[in-house]
Amino acid sequence: MLTRNEVLSIFQETGAMLTGHFRLTSGRHSDRYFQCAMVLQHPSHTETLCRELAQRFAGDDISAVVGPAMGGIIVSHEVARALGVRSMFTEREDGVMKLRRGFSIDPGEKVLVVEDVITTGGSVREAIEVIRGLGGEIVGAGVLVDRSNGTVDLGVKTEALLVTEVLSYAPGECPLCEKGFPIIKPGSRNI
Repeated sequence: MLTRNEVLSIFQETGAMLTGHFRLTSGRHSDRYFQCAMVLQHPSHTETLCRELAQRFAGDDISAVVGPAMGGIIVSHEVARALGVRSMFTEREDGVMKLRRGFSIDPGEKVLVVEDVITTGGSVREAIEVIRGLGGEIVGAGVLVDRSNGTVDLGVKTEALLVTEVLSYAPGECPLCEKGFPIIKPGSRNI
């Protein structure tokens, strides 16, 4: 089992922990950002992290892994590979999260939802609702980084490789905005 320090070391080694003034996918602002793409560009690190995440759900009779686009796509693929099951992803169409591209979930199929980073858990919740709406059974949620320090309740078994508290602010309450620091929006969703 990977320790917290080993996971943190991988993020630091790959330059995935950034400092500055960031607009998160949730719309909130923060002085730290986890750019998981910097880790996921290294197949050996990706395999190590996702194998660890998969092990935390071993024995849960999972038949498919689903990740919300963009951050969950590679994580879904690698966790599914470690579990020996199918990998799919949800994506937004006209602002609504959907399972597209011919992907399907059988009624009662046991599904694990995965993501790279959560702050509020919004994208994971949307993916969970899509799967449930198709009759799938959610076994749990797995994430590489939980920025909420474990305070996000997804309503299912949740495992995170790195749990950390990173302060975030509503745009109107952001001290970085008040100081005039330029904002960077590194995420994948236009908000």
